[in-house]
Amino acid sequence: MNKEMIIRTNSSAIDFALLKDGKLVELHKEDEERNFSVGDIYLAKIRKSVPGLNAAFVNVGYEKDGFLHYHDLGPQVATLLKFVKRVSTGKLKDYSLKDYALETDIDKDGSINNVLKANQSILVQIVKEPISTKGPRISSELSLAGRYIVLVPFSDRISVSQKIEDKEEKNRLKRLVKSIKPKGFGVIIRTVAEGKKVADLDKDLQNLVDRWTSMCKKLHKAHLPSKVLGELNRAGSLLRDIFNDSFTSICVDDETLYTQIKDYVGEISPEKESIVKLYKSKTPIYEKYGIERQIKTAFGKTVSMSKGAYLVIEHTEAMHVIDVNSGNRSNKAKTQEETALEVNLISASEVARQLRLRDMGGIIVVDFIDMNDAENRKTLYNHLREEMSDDRAKHKILPPTKFGLIQITRQRVRPEMSIKTRESNPNKEGEIEAPIVLITKITADLQKLIKKGHKNISLSTHPFIAAYLTKGLPSPRNKWFFDHKRWVKVSPRDAYTYLEYHFHDKDGEMIAL
Repeated sequence: MNKEMIIRTNSSAIDFALLKDGKLVELHKEDEERNFSVGDIYLAKIRKSVPGLNAAFVNVGYEKDGFLHYHDLGPQVATLLKFVKRVSTGKLKDYSLKDYALETDIDKDGSINNVLKANQSILVQIVKEPISTKGPRISSELSLAGRYIVLVPFSDRISVSQKIEDKEEKNRLKRLVKSIKPKGFGVIIRTVAEGKKVADLDKDLQNLVDRWTSMCKKLHKAHLPSKVLGELNRAGSLLRDIFNDSFTSICVDDETLYTQIKDYVGEISPEKESIVKLYKSKTPIYEKYGIERQIKTAFGKTVSMSKGAYLVIEHTEAMHVIDVNSGNRSNKAKTQEETALEVNLISASEVARQLRLRDMGGIIVVDFIDMNDAENRKTLYNHLREEMSDDRAKHKILPPTKFGLIQITRQRVRPEMSIKTRESNPNKEGEIEAPIVLITKITADLQKLIKKGHKNISLSTHPFIAAYLTKGLPSPRNKWFFDHKRWVKVSPRDAYTYLEYHFHDKDGEMIAL
């Protein structure tokens, strides 16, 4: 299995596409204007507590206050509040926690009014980014994530990822971490730590302790509210969380980012440093890897699949609803039950991909094709669970109901990835006649460029327009050659709208008209 990460940069954002055997499975965007990312830690101010919700609203600098529930305070919130107050006033300058006296844990079922007061300063961490009209969801139970471990201040507990099933390996990792863990900190051992040596774990641990110390230094005389610890950039955090030995390629189209990623991969996995490559072709990187085309076909209301089947995906106020349709597949198998099972298995794989690709969260209900055989329903359920095993978001899948519905809950920590795939019709009467509408204008612009002395001209345009210009005999491009003695290279661009086109010179630079 080939697993590739393709990274595209532009002036305002960085796009990350994760491909598995050439198929797009995840899409992420790092926007320079987005300040509230999962994992960021803020020095914030309690705005007010709401006993009816047993929660508090906290000013973190966003237009909407952050929501802090009592259960997200953490048992050692009293210790945290005291620590923040002492560090902020300059009374405490030792941030190691090795001799710091811990307060009594708060009551598990207590009241928010007994713990927090208005205008109090508190350290909080973003656990869910602002979505729609809601502010960020926050927690005061802080954690600093590294490659192999997660550091938890004001704790002494060592726990191991449940995905590490070997008991001997779990015990080995616990022993190693116990020997290097600083006092006053708890540690969660991540799945990728399996089989790693103590030197790797210690290096990761020291990096996290250094980040904690650096954050604490910012607390003294810090303005309220302010970010005191930012997550890694999106590229770093993605690689930290998903990079493993199965990656075969990381391709970047920006030299600065390429150097950063190469250094990071060389640090966490030196033997894989060579898979990081700088993309230099004139063809846009998403076009080269067929990502634009996949985006256009994957984010619509209707999603086509192999063998004629398709999904219809709709979003309501309460949940996402996915309908499975057999399409023209119904007459290609021996029995209706075989057809239903075949289509359902194909659909389950696509549903798992769509949930990751769109980052859909909340409640998802999938209406699979009815099957009478209980064994087939079990096969479908197990197949869907297997397909979703790579999904990093927490999720739960219920077995099929009597009506053939499968219910899924999936953690939502970021706004859903939504890409507009429908384009406005260039013809006011409602029929697409873009090639005819454009041909005169493109020809006129080409004539202007030739008169200005431009040579080796190439044209980039929407695939429909490109096909219209190049197909047939004689094609419009053939006519240009006979009229102007210039052969124009026409390149289809999936990302372009119907009426968009650009001319380029021999160096691939865009020619201003």
